[in-house]
Amino acid sequence: MNLIISNTSGKPIYEQIVSQIKRQIVSGELVSGEMLPSIRSLAKDLRISVITTKRAYDELEREGLIVTAAGKGSFVAERNADWLREDVLRRIEDHLQQISQLAAQIGLSGEDLCEMLQTLRLEEE
Repeated sequence: MNLIISNTSGKPIYEQIVSQIKRQIVSGELVSGEMLPSIRSLAKDLRISVITTKRAYDELEREGLIVTAAGKGSFVAERNADWLREDVLRRIEDHLQQISQLAAQIGLSGEDLCEMLQTLRLEEE
């Protein structure tokens, strides 16, 4: 599992971990039943607090993406990848609906919205 933490990102470290692990699960890079690094091991590798790593794992577990077995570790949950993708697509649609409404309030065109999205995507890559 490859995670990259940015100290310059405005996003909290635990959220960076959560979003990257989610992305790897949805893409199939991490498969159902696959063991994740221990909380301590991941914290050491990323040079971050164990508390931060635990918070990320707790969030992933709340969302049903991982399961933790006492004494055994944390594993990618047995969930259907298609279901995960659909869940993400639904949330994107919800956000896009809100964005569309905000853009309409100030007369922002669809082309301007597309350009903004492309700029944001380039910044993330």
